[in-house]
Amino acid sequence: MRRLDLKVSGFTIVRNAVKFNYPVVESICSILPICDEFIVNVGDSEDSTLELIKAIGDPKIRIIRKQWDLSMGEQMLSYQTNLALEECTGDWCFYLQSDEVIHEKDLPSLVKVMRRELNSSIDVIRLRWMHFYGSFWRYRIDAGWFQKNDRIIRNKGQVESYGDAGGFRKKDGTNLKRRMVLTLLYHYGWVQPEDVMAQRRINAIDIGFAGIDAKRPEGRYSFEDLNIFPVYFGTHPAVMNKIIREHNVSNQDWKSIVCKYWYHPARIFRIRYKSFRRIKEKLRC
Repeated sequence: MRRLDLKVSGFTIVRNAVKFNYPVVESICSILPICDEFIVNVGDSEDSTLELIKAIGDPKIRIIRKQWDLSMGEQMLSYQTNLALEECTGDWCFYLQSDEVIHEKDLPSLVKVMRRELNSSIDVIRLRWMHFYGSFWRYRIDAGWFQKNDRIIRNKGQVESYGDAGGFRKKDGTNLKRRMVLTLLYHYGWVQPEDVMAQRRINAIDIGFAGIDAKRPEGRYSFEDLNIFPVYFGTHPAVMNKIIREHNVSNQDWKSIVCKYWYHPARIFRIRYKSFRRIKEKLRC
């Protein structure tokens, strides 16, 4: 999927991906076909994260090693993200966090958007965030869960990551000019075994990233009743298929969904769809 008129850089940051079960390999590989280079900022880890990234074995991947200062709190995440961004040489810089994945069917349309906006005044391209929760067939669209975010950045040195690295802003304080697209940004950070989820939440809170729920989990994290959350009937990115097949909670959930919604067109045709209707109150969790 080469483009002579466009250069795309992918970039991400990662630390302790094995320990906390981040699908970082799947994340990187999901957009690697449209990238000319991929910068991975690997922090000092307590596991084999560095070896995991090296094992991808693609010459487009360039690893940079940085010391992550945990005393910086959530600002550390944006600081490290900006170090990776500074290494990018493409016209556009495609940022994915280590638990975010893009569907292969969306790659051609994203390339078209980047090409179309190459000479425009747009600073960033914004995607629709799809937060899966507890099961690969449930998602969050209730209060407190942001539903869109900037992930493709024009590479002119004017945009930076800030805070917990969840978003971007102009360095001079002026407003970003955005192009919103309907492409789904598949976020899998909340589909984990309950013991792993508890450890991830503790780690996030310890480094100052409170996220959506700042309460420190005690013991196993509980997803409680998944039936209160909307159902996702569509397909997932192909790179995630093995992980999904091995997730027992999702397997049981899908069986109940098929039984309950056997007649539903979205299930029959596996439509990749996320509701535009926000739930104003916060559901359990």
